Amino acid sequence: MLHSFTEACRAAWASIVAHGLRSVLTTLGIVIGVGSVIAVISLVQGLRVSISEEFQSLGSNSLTVRSYTPFEKRLQGLSARLSPEDYAVIRDRVLGIKTITPLLLSDGAAGTIAWNGAVAVTQVQGTTHNFQDVGDIYATQGRFLTVEDDLRRRRVGVLGPKVVEDLAMEDPIGEFISVGGTWVKVIGVMESRGEVFGMNQDDYVLLPFETVRSLNGVQNEPNIIIQLTVSNTSEIETVADQIAVLLRREHNLRPSDDNDFRIQTPEQISESFEQIINTVTIIVSGIVGISLLVGGIGIMNIMLVSVTERTREIGICKALGARRQDILLQFLIEALTLALLGGIAGLILGYGIGVLVASFVPQFPPVSVPWWAVAIALGFSGAIGVLFGILPASKAADLNPIDALRYE
Repeated sequence: MLHSFTEACRAAWASIVAHGLRSVLTTLGIVIGVGSVIAVISLVQGLRVSISEEFQSLGSNSLTVRSYTPFEKRLQGLSARLSPEDYAVIRDRVLGIKTITPLLLSDGAAGTIAWNGAVAVTQVQGTTHNFQDVGDIYATQGRFLTVEDDLRRRRVGVLGPKVVEDLAMEDPIGEFISVGGTWVKVIGVMESRGEVFGMNQDDYVLLPFETVRSLNGVQNEPNIIIQLTVSNTSEIETVADQIAVLLRREHNLRPSDDNDFRIQTPEQISESFEQIINTVTIIVSGIVGISLLVGGIGIMNIMLVSVTERTREIGICKALGARRQDILLQFLIEALTLALLGGIAGLILGYGIGVLVASFVPQFPPVSVPWWAVAIALGFSGAIGVLFGILPASKAADLNPIDALRYE
């Protein structure tokens, strides 16, 4: 049995080598299919690893509370808000909170900053002294905002590293910048976080919460974001439930009303991205996987041609005592080998394409090909080879030796 298998493998390989160009063209569909799938998966998995690392850096004990307005209500001109009063209620009444801070985005032109003739557009946020502890990010130059800065509505600000770079400031501490037409003294520069999803995390200016509130104008009802950390990670769900109960009461929501806010953990946000990535991977892989079927049909067609060309050879083998299963095995191995060779070439090509694409996208994370993708690609290639090789192999095995010898 082992001798028959070895001989079948040798004969199959000899046939593939003897028709090198035809073998390459035969596997082209498999190469393209596997290469496309691996390229997509390598890019998506690289992005997934980067996303996981980013959310892990946020910590597992943090919560973010945002206002939420369903699309139908937005069409009606309605808009939910989280107010400073909501922040005060959560801060004073919810048990288990370690640190908490509000975030208030400045309105309109306040995103335009200028210094010494240089102009930049950035995100201006109002926050409190707790921002550092909640976000686990700290000032590397100068100092951060204090309680006094907030109480006195001081015109002071802390810059993200990208803002310092955009304004070409060599020593920003003590300089005055124009924020939406208001002069603000720079008191600190934050540590760098780099980019994620092509967005720079260092492009912002932080001002005292009450300062931004006054700049926005008393006539504008603020809509804030609340960020907090809990003392004990195991109590994060309990803290979230307390917040939900308090906000529903503060917003006078009836039992039948949906929440007009969202409470999110880094894990929940990460899971949402995971679902999106998984969906994209499945859809794209399914579409590209059609190439594998096309490649399988190509293998079947070439193998059928090969059977016709080698009819007399098959007749001679049978006349010399070759059994049906020997002929069947030889042609199946040949089809399987072609498919696996195409799969391996596709893996190499796909990974190379992924690396090339990632290198052209600024700050794109390194590509990653998980073991299961390799296993599925090679397994599917092998299955295609067997599936589309059965018909030609069966046709060859069923040939009558006398008729095969007479074939011209």
